Amino acid sequence: MIDPRIQRRHVALFAGTALVALATPAAAQDIPATTPVTAPTTTPAPAAQSDEVIVTARYRNETLQSVPIAITAVSGQSLAERQLNTVENIAATIPSVGFRSGASNKDRTIFIRGVGTITTSPGVEPSVSTVLDGVVLTRPGQSTLDLGEVERIEVLRGPQGTLFGKNASAGVVNIVTRNPTDEFRAFGEAGITSDEEYRIKAGISGALVPGKVQALIGGLYDDYQGNVRNVARNQDVNGYRRYGARGKLVVTTSDALKFTIIGDYLNSHDTTPTSVYAATSRTAYPTGVVTNSPDLAAALGASGIVAGPSNRRTNNNSITDVKDENYGGSFTGELALGDYHVTLITGWRQWLNNQRQDYDSVAALSTAFPSGQDAGSVNTKQFSEELRLTSPKGGLIDYVVGAYYLHATTDERYQRTLTSLAAGGAQSTTTGVANYGITNDNYALFGEANVNFTPKFRGIAGYRSTWDSLDFYHVRTSTADPLNTGAAALDRPGVRAYHNATGGIDKRGDSYRLGLQYDLGEHAQTYFTYSHGYKGPAYNVYFNMRSLNATTPLDEVPLSPETSNSYEVGLKGSTANRALSYSLAAFTTNFDGYQASFNDVVAGAQVSRLINAGSVRSRGVEADVTLRPTKGLTLDISAAYTDATVRNFLCPTGAPTSCNINGQPLPYAPKIKLYENAAYKFGLTDTLALELQTDVTFSSKVQYSLAETPSTVQPSYAIWNASVAVLSDTSGWQLRAYVKNLTNTSYSSFLTAGTFAGTVRFVPRDDKRYAGLLLRKDF
Repeated sequence: MIDPRIQRRHVALFAGTALVALATPAAAQDIPATTPVTAPTTTPAPAAQSDEVIVTARYRNETLQSVPIAITAVSGQSLAERQLNTVENIAATIPSVGFRSGASNKDRTIFIRGVGTITTSPGVEPSVSTVLDGVVLTRPGQSTLDLGEVERIEVLRGPQGTLFGKNASAGVVNIVTRNPTDEFRAFGEAGITSDEEYRIKAGISGALVPGKVQALIGGLYDDYQGNVRNVARNQDVNGYRRYGARGKLVVTTSDALKFTIIGDYLNSHDTTPTSVYAATSRTAYPTGVVTNSPDLAAALGASGIVAGPSNRRTNNNSITDVKDENYGGSFTGELALGDYHVTLITGWRQWLNNQRQDYDSVAALSTAFPSGQDAGSVNTKQFSEELRLTSPKGGLIDYVVGAYYLHATTDERYQRTLTSLAAGGAQSTTTGVANYGITNDNYALFGEANVNFTPKFRGIAGYRSTWDSLDFYHVRTSTADPLNTGAAALDRPGVRAYHNATGGIDKRGDSYRLGLQYDLGEHAQTYFTYSHGYKGPAYNVYFNMRSLNATTPLDEVPLSPETSNSYEVGLKGSTANRALSYSLAAFTTNFDGYQASFNDVVAGAQVSRLINAGSVRSRGVEADVTLRPTKGLTLDISAAYTDATVRNFLCPTGAPTSCNINGQPLPYAPKIKLYENAAYKFGLTDTLALELQTDVTFSSKVQYSLAETPSTVQPSYAIWNASVAVLSDTSGWQLRAYVKNLTNTSYSSFLTAGTFAGTVRFVPRDDKRYAGLLLRKDF
C-alpha cells in the first residue's frame, strides 16, 4: 500500500535526505542503509524525479515496489494530518493489521494477518515484532507508545525472522523517526477537538557544526479526559495524558564514518475502564446457551446504567488507571569500507508500568459481588547489540549478514485485595501478592542474499540461527494463609495461596526464507517466497501461575517454540507516469505449536492459561491500489481477505468441553477489511491551496475470544472520516478541520467476559462522532 500523501513532492520537515521519502529507483537500488539512519543534507532535498517510496525492509534503501515482501509504508506527514498518533490508530487503516485493546499497555497486542500473541506473561514473546530506530522491543506494551514525530512506519506482513528476527514470526512494525537537517528548521503543531482533546507538538533541527554535526529535538503533550462516564465517581474516564520528547544527534566524522545517537522518553497516564458492560449475560459455545445475571442487571440499574453495545457508562467506585514510562536510547555507528558498509546498533530501553483496577466492576459491596482492588507493576529492561555487513549491489550475489544479542529482564508485582460480604453481614478481606519475573538472553547469526541470475531474474535466500536462554521465578503469598501453606485462595477459590518456583530452558531454532523474483519490466515485478518462522520457548509466568503440586502443572513446564511455514506470491507495479500503482499478494501460513491463552479450570475456578494450542492457519489475498487520475487527486484503496482459522486445537487437561474449536476463526481476524482514502488538492491562489480528504474503513464481523463465545463477536461496521485543509507550501503552514466517525457509528475495540458475569466492552476513541482543528507551522 502506498499512502497517498507519501507521494507529495514537497519535502517534509526534518527529512534527512531525498533517499528517505522521495528518491529515484536507481539510487535506491545501490545505497545500503540501516534502519533508520540516512545521510544528512546541507540543504533541503529537492523533489525527486520519481515519486517512488523508499523503505528499509531489507536493511537497504529500496523502492517499495521493488521489495519482494508484502509491505505498507505510511509517512509521518500523513499520520500527523489524519491524527493517527498510535499503532492502534494505524491498525484501522491497514486491512491486514489488527489490534487488541486492553486496560493497560501490557494487555495490548498487534496482530498481522490474524496472528498475534494474547497474554500478559513476560515469559512469552509477541508474534509481531516492533522495531524502533533499529532496536527490537521485547514486550508488546512497549510498542503502544505515542509515535510523536516520525519519518514513516513500515508494516511488513508474514514471517520476517531472517533479518528482523527475535519475534517476527507473523510480521514486523518498523518505526523510523525523523533525522536532523543541516539547515535550521522548526515546527509547531496544535490541535483541539470538540470533545476536549488538546494536543501540542514542537521541535527544532539544525547544525551544531555545519556539515559535521546535526541535532534534532522534539516534544509532545496530549490531554484527553475520555468518552466514558464513571457515574460512581462522577468523572469522565477512558482518556489519557501523554508527554514526552525525543532527541537525535548525527555526527559525520568523515565520508566513511558516521554516528547517530538517539534518546526518547514518554510518560502516559491512561484511565481505561474494564467494566463498560455490553450485556448482563454470556452466551456459551458451542451450545449457544445464554446465562443471564439478574444481580448484575440490578447493580447496574441502581446506578442508572443500561448494558448495551453502545453503552459508555460504568460505575467503578475505586480508581482504575495506568501510569506508564517508556524510554531508552541507541547508538548507531556506520563505517564504509570501500563499497561495503558495516553497521553497529547498540540499544537500551526501560519500561515501567503501574496499574490499578477495580476488580469487581460494580460500585456496591454485596453477597453476589465481592469488592476487589488490583494493583500491579512492571519493570522491563533490555540491552541489545546488532552488527551487520552490507555488500554492494551489482554483482552475482549481494547480501546482508550479521550477529545479534539481547539481554532482557522483567520483574513484576501483582496484588489483589478482595472483601467478601457474608449473608449475615460479616465482612472478610484477603490480600494476595505475587512477585515474578524472567531473564532472557537471545543470540543470533543471520543473513540474506540475492543471487542475480540475470538483470531481471534473481533468487532470494535468507537464514537465521537463534539461541534462547529463558529463566523465570515466581513467589506468591496470601493473607488467608499466614503460614504460607494450605490451599487458600489468592484471587479465587481453588488457586493455591503459596507458590515458590524457579525454572529455565535453553533452546535453538531456525528461520529461513527462499524465493524467486522476476522483473516483468521497468515498472513491474513478481515474486514467490517460502518462509519458515520461529518464535522461542515460553513460560506462563503471571500472577496466578499454577503451583508445582497442582493437578496439572502446566505453567512450570515450558511451552515449545512456535513455528510457521508460509508461502506467498505477489505482483507489484505501476504505469510509467505512476498514474496507477498496485501491489497484490496471496499467502498461506501454517503455525504449529501455536502459543495462545485459553480458559482453563482449576478446582472449579476458571483461569487463563498460556498453552501450545496446536496448529492454526492464516491464508488470504491482499490488494493495494493507488490511482492518480488527474493532477492533485489521489485515490488509495486497500483490501484484505483473511481466512485465519484453528486447524487442530489441543485441549489442556481439565479444560471445559467448549475448547473443541477446530475450524473456528482466530481472534482479531475479520475475513474482510477495507480501507479507502481520497485526497484532492488544488490551488486557490499563487500561495494558497485547498485539500479535501475523506477515508472509510470497513470491517466484517470479528471474534475477540479464542473460546469462540458468541457474546464476544463484534458485528461488521464502517467508520467514515473527512477533513478540509487550507495550506501554504511557500510559508509552511496549514489549518485543517476534520470530523471523525461522521455517521456516529458505535463499535467495540474489544469484547470479553466480565469479572463475575456479563460481557464488557472496550470503547474506542472514535466510538462517537467528534470534530477537530489542527494548526501546523513549519519554520
